[in-house]
Amino acid sequence: MPAWSITPRRFLTALVSVIGLAVASIGLWAGFGGMSAKHAAGPVPTPDHVVVVIMENHAYGQVIGSPSAPYINSLKSGGANLLASYAVTHPSQPNYYALFSGSTQGVTDDNCVRPGFSSAANLGSELIAAGKAWASYNEGAPSQGSTLCTYRAGKYAQKHNPWFGFRNVPVSSAKTFTQFPSHYANLPQVSFVTPDMCHDMHDCSVSAGDNWVKSKLGGYATWAKTHNSLLVLTFDEDDELNGNRIPTVLFGQPVRAGSSSPTTYDRYSLLRTIEDMYGTSHAGNAASAPDITGIWARGR
Repeated sequence: MPAWSITPRRFLTALVSVIGLAVASIGLWAGFGGMSAKHAAGPVPTPDHVVVVIMENHAYGQVIGSPSAPYINSLKSGGANLLASYAVTHPSQPNYYALFSGSTQGVTDDNCVRPGFSSAANLGSELIAAGKAWASYNEGAPSQGSTLCTYRAGKYAQKHNPWFGFRNVPVSSAKTFTQFPSHYANLPQVSFVTPDMCHDMHDCSVSAGDNWVKSKLGGYATWAKTHNSLLVLTFDEDDELNGNRIPTVLFGQPVRAGSSSPTTYDRYSLLRTIEDMYGTSHAGNAASAPDITGIWARGR
């Protein structure tokens, strides 16, 4: 048989090899950034920016559908509504730790904590380790990085700022709310916003909190809708009368407008979802929590 002659069997074998080589090349190209295989296959999107704002002490039915919260309900209508979102305990402070670190870290009350008492993994430390930018913006804080317990006659409270409890999160990443960027593209990948004790609805009305969200974060929400970014509005706990069911609304371009999910989610699921958006490790109970799904645009 001439050297150049190819039998059908040899031709088929060569064809399979070429196809296999092509598939492997695509995978290699994806690994070098030609496409994100993780993003393509994952259950959650990867926003350019996520802003999480935490309000206080109201049950689902006190806000969702309430005429006192027209702006928050407009975010619900134009974004996604979690119908069964739950806090994990009472009072406030342990819920903040649960959302930020996947654990209450042994915190059981609202007393001021010793700064840096824990070295446990948390969202801030994970993002920093992954090379992502992280910051918090705290209304009424006396200065950037201040660990003072209270300020402005109690309107500012350290108990709503769990990042101070971790020595693996730089205190400088805790900014005042006046440092919230006016050019939203300058925001870090993930940031938390903590209103003061009036504007988070703790000491003032639902209407006061709704107006604050519209005034201070409405511009970002509008921008997020066209800039692959996300606003998450949630509550620390309910009013202790409704099984700890709380409002949680997500709004922005990655969200399918008008969507809702009946799945039960808690603080750990929200933490897990943000971690998976940026490919970090999982802190505490987030490791076994499900991602939030069924509300994302582009089939996610």
